[in-house]
Formats: sequence, structure tokens, C-alpha cells
Amino acid sequence: MASIFTKIISGDIPCYKIAETEDYLAFLDINPNANGHTLCIPKQEVDKIFDLDETAYLGLMAFSREVALAIEKAVPCKRVGMTVIGLEVPHVHVHLIPLNTMEDARFIDKTALTKEEFEATANKIASFL
Repeated sequence: MASIFTKIISGDIPCYKIAETEDYLAFLDINPNANGHTLCIPKQEVDKIFDLDETAYLGLMAFSREVALAIEKAVPCKRVGMTVIGLEVPHVHVHLIPLNTMEDARFIDKTALTKEEFEATANKIASFL
């Protein structure tokens, strides 16, 4: 069965898109730890990051780096953190989280954003790509 991310890739579920290539997609997390919290995914549906072949894995890391550099320019933060947990959706995804404190990386406190705030953030990050 297709994951929610595969449905986002196919356009069946909307997202706040940041960047897209033939093989990867970046979009804002709709339950973010902080404004600008972005998910980078391969378009190939693979459950675990280390099950990606080396080319796909390195491609995802390079794509994530490019997106992280744009987030750093667009969203005020001390740094952009990266984490791969993968328990909530069975499709590889890299979390890129603007960090100001260690608490921002804990997945406990969430930030509520309006549709307009999501759109403005997505557009601002995308403008730096």
C-alpha cells in the first residue's frame, strides 16, 4: 500500500513544496517542531534509509544539504539540524529542523502555523534554491 508520502509525490495529497527533482522532494512538515521544519524524501518508496542503494542515499543527502542551506538563509535560527527516525511513516524521510535550542529537536513541542504562514515559509525557503 502506498505511504502518505507516495500520495504526496503523486499529487493525491497536497503539500507545501520547497524543492523537487526527478528523484527527490522537499516539503514542509505539517506538524513542525519549528517554523521551516522540512522533510526531504526520495520519490522511490523505501521504508528504511539504509535500504536505499548507495546512489539514492548519497543523492538524498546532497539534496537535503541543498535544502538545509536554503532553510538557514530563510528562517532565523542558530543552525539546521538533521534527523532520520522513520518510525511514523514507512517511507525514508530526512527531517531538517531550524534549531535555536536542543529542545527544538525533541519532537515534543510543536509549532502551529496557519496556511498562510506555511505558504510564506515554503516560498521564502524555495527562493534561496
